[in-house]
Amino acid sequence: MGMGKHVNRRRRTAAGERLYDHMVVDDETECWIWTGATNASGYGRIGVWRDDGRCTNAATHRVSYEYDIGPIPDGLQIDHLCRNRLCFNPKHLEPVTPSENARRAKSAITHCPSGHPYSGDNLIQRKGRRLCRECRNIYNRAYIARKKAERG
Repeated sequence: MGMGKHVNRRRRTAAGERLYDHMVVDDETECWIWTGATNASGYGRIGVWRDDGRCTNAATHRVSYEYDIGPIPDGLQIDHLCRNRLCFNPKHLEPVTPSENARRAKSAITHCPSGHPYSGDNLIQRKGRRLCRECRNIYNRAYIARKKAERG
């Protein structure tokens, strides 16, 4: 019996099928949570074999949408309706324009990076931006203290 050419089994398996090897279902939200590799922005990544035989990384939510629903229309992005970047449940994914995706992402942010809510008296709106009053007050107090210390 001769030795045949080694064929990588993963290569023959569609990335869409391999998604399920790295999945945990959140019973409460019905999110399909990716447990594999992620990028710096917190989105799931999976290896995808291209037609030229090379492997590249792709976003799991995009692979899931294309595997279960079909091609992503030109010029559109896949938005997570559940706001969970690790979710790849096709029922939670919707193709939208880049501007709509950005608008939805901005409205989903309810707290500043320090954890203070963007609501009520703590919310300052200036030139289309939301600012946190508590963080601004902390910065201003530290600035005043530095200036007083410099004066002696």
